[in-house]
Amino acid sequence: MKYTEEFNDPELARRLLDEIRATATRPWALMEVCGGQTHSIIRHGIDQLLPEQVELIHGPGCPVCVTPLEVIDKALEIASRPEVIFCSFGDMLRVPGSDRDLFRVKGEGGDVRVVYSPLDAVELARRNPDREVVFFAIGFETTAPANAMAVHQARRLGLANFSLLVSHVRVPPAIEAIMTAPACRVQGFLAAGHVCSVMGTAEYPRLAERFGVPLVVTGFEPLDILEGIRLAVRQLERGEHRVENAYARAVRADGNPAAVRMIEEVFEVTDRSWRGIGRIPASGWRLTDAFRTYDAEHRFDVTGIRTEEPAECRSGEVLQGLIKPTGCSAFGTTCTPRTPLGATMVSSEGACAAYYLYRRMNAPTPRADQAPREEMNPVA
Repeated sequence: MKYTEEFNDPELARRLLDEIRATATRPWALMEVCGGQTHSIIRHGIDQLLPEQVELIHGPGCPVCVTPLEVIDKALEIASRPEVIFCSFGDMLRVPGSDRDLFRVKGEGGDVRVVYSPLDAVELARRNPDREVVFFAIGFETTAPANAMAVHQARRLGLANFSLLVSHVRVPPAIEAIMTAPACRVQGFLAAGHVCSVMGTAEYPRLAERFGVPLVVTGFEPLDILEGIRLAVRQLERGEHRVENAYARAVRADGNPAAVRMIEEVFEVTDRSWRGIGRIPASGWRLTDAFRTYDAEHRFDVTGIRTEEPAECRSGEVLQGLIKPTGCSAFGTTCTPRTPLGATMVSSEGACAAYYLYRRMNAPTPRADQAPREEMNPVA
């Protein structure tokens, strides 16, 4: 038995689907927070196999997608400088800025390199003492420990030519922003298992209690997702709202204490802008004063760059779960992976990319009208 085969068993999937069908007696709308979960759902057709009472809404859990346009433009400005080696994970290179992307900068002579770890960038700085090495540090809580470790390592080695362009975001404030939005229909969440594997679940009970929604920590394989849906629907039908861990093989209540300590040493909580969504209080991290010298935004004086999102791109509505990708008129026409208008079309975790890759090109058949969440959820 392979590591993931036991979580792809068709017979067990059928049993879980039967249980969900037997449990769901009313329309329920669940949001999967993570873009990796979105891709698994679309790839395996899970949303199409569910009973019509259960709708999945795609959330803002794609770190590339929520990186704001102004941060992309700051990256492009820094990467264009001749003294800089700009390092990034590969999925950032095609994300469009105001007028170009990192691939274009590389084609124009900029030294842009794909790395597989921020520690690779630290090693580049060690080997190139006459160059400035910048790592594009984006992501949710999952990638924060490695980025914190990179800064910690650079200081230990005495590297004055290494810095991070930071655009870290945090999941719990995003859930709060979603639930307080006037048009919100979300009645339960499939929480991102990899985020909780780092941070634990301590921040979630207050959200479940405040908004009267179940929060089920969920993995990424088909059976993980179906089990998360089953538990969330069961809570909703019973009028419950609590945190459940359906990903116990990877997630403990206290997460990874060593990783959390590393994050808290290097980063501090700050307000952060999310692409297409806007500014969410206390939803991100920045370097603390003790590590501020490693902040590329200040080192290269790009703090003043401000931009506006293109009006024709509706990725912000996709990220908030207000529309599916097929609800945007540009999807698959003027916006494709070769000519993207927004990051949701090019990121490996973007909802638009999932719909395009797995040929979900047509708008889904509308389901029965759903009343606003306040009218439907008996515990709201």
